[in-house]
Amino acid sequence: MLPEHHRLHRRIDFSRTVRQGRRIGRRDLVVHLLLHDDQANGSDPAIRVGGPRFGLIVSKAVGPAVVRHRVARRLRHICACFVAELPDGADIVIRALPGAADATSEELHRQLQAGLRKLGMLTPEGEAGISVSGES
Repeated sequence: MLPEHHRLHRRIDFSRTVRQGRRIGRRDLVVHLLLHDDQANGSDPAIRVGGPRFGLIVSKAVGPAVVRHRVARRLRHICACFVAELPDGADIVIRALPGAADATSEELHRQLQAGLRKLGMLTPEGEAGISVSGES
């Protein structure tokens, strides 16, 4: 599971990441990334405990509450796999698209991995040990 200090909680952190960060779209996800080095001086700095922080946006377009919560649980678990691979100053917001409701965990993992790679946060050699289902 994703530890509490690796989660985005404040609305301003979500807004800043979505508006000022870079983004990449995948079939079932949109990944927004903001590195704290990218922020202009004078902006309200977030209190950092260490490590990257993740935020999830799973709207009603994804499905009813049970489906949305299932998608969010899967995404939190997948995000936990990437904590060690990402820089400490990274804020990542993942917006689930309606197709995420029918996607498997492996598909969501591959899409997030591809999005982070496109944004320059992952290298192919750093991804070898990541597994969602516990298989190697």
